[in-house]
Amino acid sequence: MTLEKQLISKTFYKTFMESNENVHPIRVLGELYVAEQQNEVPDLTNIRFAQGEVYFLNKDYEAAIFKWESIPNELGPWAQKNMADAYFELDLLSNAEDFYKSIETDSEVLKTEVLLQLFSLYIQRGKLELAVESIKEAVRLNPDYPDVTDLARGFFEEHSDWGNAVELAVNEAIRTESLSWFEVLHSYVEQGRTAKMEPNYFSEALSVLYRADHAHFEGLSAALWDSYKTSDLYFSWLKEYNHLLLNMEPGRSHTWSVLSELYKETYLELISGKHLIRDLSHLIPNHITNWVKIAAPSHYLVSASAVLAWSEIFPSNIDSSAVSEAESLVNRSVRYQEGLEESFKLFENIMKWAKEKGVLMGERFEWMVRELLDLDSGHLLIAGAASNGKSSFVNTLLGEDLMGDSTSASVLFKDSDETEIHAITDEEVRSISDLEDFRQSAEKSKQTLIRCKMPFNFLQSNRLAVIDTPGLAGQSKFRNGVFQYLHFADSMLFVLNADSPLTDKELDLAVRMREQAPELPIHFLLSKMDRIPDSQDAIELLDETQSHVHTYFPKAKVFAFSAYYESESQLNDLAVFIKSIMDGRSQKEERTAKVLYYIKKSIKFLLEKRVEMENSLIDTIKWNEEMVTKLKGANNQLMDMEEEKVRTIKRSYSKIKDEMRADLEKQIPELLRNCSEMVTEDSDFGKIHSELNDEMNNRIHQYIEETVLPEFHVSIQEWITESEGEFRVSQAYLDEMSEGFNELYGEEKIALDCDFKVLDDWRRDADRMTRGSVQLEKANILNRFSPSQFLLKSAGKLLGAIQQNKTMLHNKYKQFIEHEDYSEIAEFITEKFMQQFELFEKSLERDIKMFFRNPFDVLNHTVEETYTNIAENKEALSDIRKNPEIYQDPLTLFDLKLRQFEWMTSAGERVKEYR
Repeated sequence: MTLEKQLISKTFYKTFMESNENVHPIRVLGELYVAEQQNEVPDLTNIRFAQGEVYFLNKDYEAAIFKWESIPNELGPWAQKNMADAYFELDLLSNAEDFYKSIETDSEVLKTEVLLQLFSLYIQRGKLELAVESIKEAVRLNPDYPDVTDLARGFFEEHSDWGNAVELAVNEAIRTESLSWFEVLHSYVEQGRTAKMEPNYFSEALSVLYRADHAHFEGLSAALWDSYKTSDLYFSWLKEYNHLLLNMEPGRSHTWSVLSELYKETYLELISGKHLIRDLSHLIPNHITNWVKIAAPSHYLVSASAVLAWSEIFPSNIDSSAVSEAESLVNRSVRYQEGLEESFKLFENIMKWAKEKGVLMGERFEWMVRELLDLDSGHLLIAGAASNGKSSFVNTLLGEDLMGDSTSASVLFKDSDETEIHAITDEEVRSISDLEDFRQSAEKSKQTLIRCKMPFNFLQSNRLAVIDTPGLAGQSKFRNGVFQYLHFADSMLFVLNADSPLTDKELDLAVRMREQAPELPIHFLLSKMDRIPDSQDAIELLDETQSHVHTYFPKAKVFAFSAYYESESQLNDLAVFIKSIMDGRSQKEERTAKVLYYIKKSIKFLLEKRVEMENSLIDTIKWNEEMVTKLKGANNQLMDMEEEKVRTIKRSYSKIKDEMRADLEKQIPELLRNCSEMVTEDSDFGKIHSELNDEMNNRIHQYIEETVLPEFHVSIQEWITESEGEFRVSQAYLDEMSEGFNELYGEEKIALDCDFKVLDDWRRDADRMTRGSVQLEKANILNRFSPSQFLLKSAGKLLGAIQQNKTMLHNKYKQFIEHEDYSEIAEFITEKFMQQFELFEKSLERDIKMFFRNPFDVLNHTVEETYTNIAENKEALSDIRKNPEIYQDPLTLFDLKLRQFEWMTSAGERVKEYR
């Protein structure tokens, strides 16, 4: 046993026990101690140190401490450490800590032992942070010291100190290159203990592991990859890991199945459209370059095509050697067999994205692409002039007369056990109930595709679907029919007339169709052959036509047809002909190419739509701003109209009212003066003033009820009628204004309806003011205390009983009544009577404003709504201009996937150009 091990285990005393194994150590050491003291210069250090060990082992800690004090030689630091151990055992932890910390030594072993003891001490005292520092220092100082790393790992795991646990595993894995430590790290990763740590922290460990064991490297890489997938550090991980792998040469000696699948999943997620290209451009080149390097055999084609597609769209982003390697892999690969299904999924994703952006491709367009998935029947497109017998040929195929020469719609006929007919436009799919409805729809519905599914024997036996297009009647109409379905068809049959086969116009159109769809096989049908009665002439015509056709279409076939030939024999020949033009081709590959064509068309359309959307927003903003100006102008016109109607109607009413007032102020004095006739010599002059006062009030009341109010009623009814006329003129003008605005809006948006209930309120108020008895307070006309009235009244009471005085009083009363100034009382009575008419006049302006209130509300609401639309459209325009990539990037990534599919579906040959 080495000295250090003896010192650690406190068995240094055994060096003194040689030949004394059967004697107790205390006795042996005691005798040695006594003997050493007899020497001239005694050296008791080692004996005291050994005695301390024996006391410590026998738990006499105080005696041990006493022996270990003042050990001067090289055992001094160990003595200090042992004293600290004794204090530790005595539970004097503070003393023990002080002694441990005071030890100074160059021995790594002693330093390690001290750190381990401090580690235990700090755990016992609950000072976990100091315990961490101690064990980490011990690992740093002497990681190979027995159990030190295991102690550290156990402590970190027990206290869920995963940061230090991971650090320990990483450092030890790098230092020892031991797979066991990499497995520990792997377990931490799988437990999610590393998810928040920067990915570059693991780069060195991964590099070491790559050199040590490829399988473990792949496993740890995959675990880290999965742990970062849902974290904010995912892109950092991808960048760091791809940079790391870029400098390695994995080669094909190990099959990287797990990593290859992760690369594929990640690539597809990155280009799914959830991320902007600027966030991907620094990641994908290295990602797909590495993917090709480690791709499993099943991923050779998809990884290589990803590199080629990316390098096409973003040239110079990928190293040329990687591109060359990718091209080589594609050329050596087998054509991708799932292209049709995968391409259609891409198409569906594009359609879904377009709908989310509010851009519709049309029901007919989407239906055509879906129909391409049906590989049970080949699509035969029929084209030609209506006069060439095209409809007769189609009806022959169908076995019944369904098509006429005046067809405007394109019709797809498919065999089915059940009859099912739909009219498909860009806007909708409509069910057609019966054949009569079908014929009418076929004749009248332009820009419509009718799908007619019903039992068709010939189509069923030849696995055929027929697309009949409107007859050629001009280039524009032709383009609206045949040209839309060139890439939908598997073959085309161009119907010619035997009277003049392949005219210059027909040849020009056929050549244009070939230019538009170079992969579409074009063949010809020579119709109306019955018009050539001589069989030899018919044969010569067919040969001449074939020769003419082959000049421009070398591979085209020509079939001679007549609706009057024997039906069964001709159908058998036709079946052989159709089989010859349909067989020998890979329908699935061709359909895949067609789906890819429609995907390209979709992407192009959507990119153009982006420009359209911006221009549309600009136009909409400008149009709405102009509408605001017009609406505000209309509002100002309405204000002027309202003010003018207030003036006109109030002035008209005021005139009637003022005339009534003037009449009353004129007639009341006359009525009062005429009351003098009541005064006679026989009158009771003591009471005459009261009788006269009553009569005067009665006459005024009677005049108002019988003359004034009836005349006012007539006048106010005429005024209401005139006012209604004014309102009708205003409403007519507003109706015209509404119509003008609605023409601009293209919908019934604005209705400037006024409130004619105001007139009903006026009629009711007029009746209330002019019907029934007048509730007029009795006026004190002669009972007032003016001097003359007072004298007459007094004189009447004093002198009225004397006969000779009656004549005098009669004359005086009469003169007084006839010459009295009644203007004041007339004004007073008139004012009282006119109060209700004055109140009515004051309400007129409010009522007229109520009449016009709804048009004002409608205009103001429309202005506010238009301002909101302007603000929303400006914000949308700003977003488009500020972040055009939000719209464009997904389309670029769709294009990237498309190009990748093109490479995959053309593996081993040059990619066809469908653009």
